[in-house]
Amino acid sequence: MSLLFPALAHDPDRPALRFGDRSLTYGELASAAGALAARLDGAGRAAVWATPTLETAVGVVAALLAGVPAVPLNPKSGGGELAHIVADSAPDVVLAAPGTELPDALGDLRFVGIDVDASGPAREWPEPDASAPAFVVYTSGTTGPPKGAVLPCRAVTSTLDALQDAWEWTGDDVLVHGLPLFHVHGLILGILGPLRRGGSVRHLGRFSTEGVARELGSGATMLFGVPTMYHRIAEALPAEPELVKALSGARLLVSGSAALPVHDHERIAAATGRRVIERYGMTETLMNTSVRADGEARAGTVGVPLPGVSVRLVEDDGVTEIPAGDPEAVGEIQVRGPNLFTEYLNRPDATAGAFAEGGWFRTGDMAVRDPDGYVRIVGRKATDLIKSGGYKIGAGEIENALLEHPGVSEAAVTGEPDDDLGERIVAWIVPADAEQPPAADELASHVADRLAPHKRPRVVRYLETLPRNDMGKIMKRALPRG
Repeated sequence: MSLLFPALAHDPDRPALRFGDRSLTYGELASAAGALAARLDGAGRAAVWATPTLETAVGVVAALLAGVPAVPLNPKSGGGELAHIVADSAPDVVLAAPGTELPDALGDLRFVGIDVDASGPAREWPEPDASAPAFVVYTSGTTGPPKGAVLPCRAVTSTLDALQDAWEWTGDDVLVHGLPLFHVHGLILGILGPLRRGGSVRHLGRFSTEGVARELGSGATMLFGVPTMYHRIAEALPAEPELVKALSGARLLVSGSAALPVHDHERIAAATGRRVIERYGMTETLMNTSVRADGEARAGTVGVPLPGVSVRLVEDDGVTEIPAGDPEAVGEIQVRGPNLFTEYLNRPDATAGAFAEGGWFRTGDMAVRDPDGYVRIVGRKATDLIKSGGYKIGAGEIENALLEHPGVSEAAVTGEPDDDLGERIVAWIVPADAEQPPAADELASHVADRLAPHKRPRVVRYLETLPRNDMGKIMKRALPRG
């Protein structure tokens, strides 16, 4: 039925998708998606109301079968953001579950209900051109209105096939996760990944440690999550023996979308004997690097480049390459390969500015490379690279050190202007005990002892909680000023 998802035709009775007590086999998915794809014939783009449901998965598969680029919409987006995305991407239809009440920003679009029980005659769908757009996924818009990254079919297939190699991913694997489906992590990796392999996915709907224990304890082999989820797992392990047992039996635990604190990594490994592996990707690039299933799950690293992907670190001039092996040699990550997006929709200026000579994409992420090629990300160039006293300092390693202090529950590190140092290091702390927060000089000494004196925070500010987005990333631009 489709070379993108061979199991749609070859394994009709095999489980494909399960959301709570609702599920579809590959045969049922082929029928429902095929019937919907026929209704999309001739559409330019299809917006998908991306709730964590069977309907979203069916709608996206249908769009791919029909060769219609899908525009996943975050159901939590405000009216202004949705209006911008609709005006920018100009979809012909919006796909959602029948009876869904959509916001006014979507009111002028033709509504097409997703019937997961629909059936239609089997047919062969043409293999899309590798360069044809498969998705338009909007960035978070931290520096202006969200930009639509156009992801071609080859980016999707090359990433998923590279992960097959890196993770030894097969049709026998059963993936469990509770990630949102408007983002590349939960949707492309977490739904399309299993379907391309001929395996199955069990979506939790809403993440819970009880759900993870239940699914991994009943046949699931892989878990995808973000650091916030793994932090909750680490916190729950001492009191939940069934969770320990379930994680111990998993084949692969994968964390992404932000750096997993080393402290949580080590707590999970100590309790379960299983190490979480990390990978590194972006909306614009899908996946770039990963710890391999047959490699060392080294805490604080995102592994090595995936097959077909080239990765380099460059100096501030954006051209001079930094050799691997110097733990203090921080550079910007640039990547090149079939996994890249083709353009920012309607933004030729932004597209041109995103690439260096030779087709290298400027990620804006800063990292160092170990002598064996493992990449260690230290943070975003705009918010996590601190230039203090002549040193380039990554916020991530300081955050990891702070999280090792028993009095720290959450930590974020930023820089702020300093007349003497250029920038001074500021630590934002959520204390484990709000009534007795650790003293600032105690935290500074704690970091200096573990890292180096010039990496100690000069200012400590205490908060009740850190601002985070839907993927659990800390939103440093939303931290209070001064």
